[in-house]
Amino acid sequence: MHNEQILIVEDEPAIREMVVMTLEMAGFDSLQAADVSEAHQQVVDHRPALILLDWMLPGDKSGVDFCRMLKNDDLLSEIPVIMLTAKSEEDSKVHGLDAGADDYMTKPFSTRELISRIKAVLRRSNALSNDKSIEVGKLSLDPRSQRVTVAGKVVELGPTEYRLLAFFMSHPERAYTRTQLLDQVWGGNVYIEDRTIDVHIKRLRTILRPYDCDTLIQTVRGTGYRFSNIITPT
Repeated sequence: MHNEQILIVEDEPAIREMVVMTLEMAGFDSLQAADVSEAHQQVVDHRPALILLDWMLPGDKSGVDFCRMLKNDDLLSEIPVIMLTAKSEEDSKVHGLDAGADDYMTKPFSTRELISRIKAVLRRSNALSNDKSIEVGKLSLDPRSQRVTVAGKVVELGPTEYRLLAFFMSHPERAYTRTQLLDQVWGGNVYIEDRTIDVHIKRLRTILRPYDCDTLIQTVRGTGYRFSNIITPT
């Protein structure tokens, strides 16, 4: 038995019930909410291990709004979120991931794939919640506070850039392809083009540049990217 509580935020009762049954059969406990207000109350009261969040919700706040709100809250930002939506366009997926979602599933989806994604996201989340600080060069990352500092100065990072940097810092000196980074940071089976990963790498370098740490993220021609404090000739 898993015992983890998973919050399902979905306004369609039939879909909600189907997901509840699927989760129970896989050994998870379920919490339910039909809108953002109800969802926020459940998160505050129960602090679920993961949130399954529908994109379209009734009221003035969408699932993406709620996701962004959670990821901007220091006390709740580490709760992983999987977006559920009927939207299949790539820009919608990127929009959801940029809001801080950990993974993305398009309806209709198989129950087997849903459980597989949940387990993968929980594994990554648990790995990143390791309490030990990581230091590479001048950079220091504290997983408990999800804070990155350089010589005591806090580096402001968005949720996606934080996850990308946390993965790099915990796996230094190895070259990763864009596909491997996609699997490790965004989760398997998420449709994102290579150029989207390049955009996040560029953003992360731009954030680190004022601290002279942007060179830690190195482009490996023909492969992808490597995180290293060993300067290589270009």
